[in-house]
Amino acid sequence: MKGFLLLLIGVAAGFVVAHQVSKTPQGKQFFESVDAKAREFGDAVVDGYKARESELREVVADAQAAVVDITKRAK
Repeated sequence: MKGFLLLLIGVAAGFVVAHQVSKTPQGKQFFESVDAKAREFGDAVVDGYKARESELREVVADAQAAVVDITKRAK
């Protein structure tokens, strides 16, 4: 319980400090930079996910076609 309380206090203090820093021109620039990098990272993750999903869909389609082909040959 004590650890959770300390974590909560640390998070609250971090928000207060971040809010004060964001009021300065350098702070705004810093947070804009962090935001841009986070968005870039998120976009890269989404692109990677979509690419992998596409690869897996192709493999599944190939496997389904192979199963259909084997089934037809077995008849």
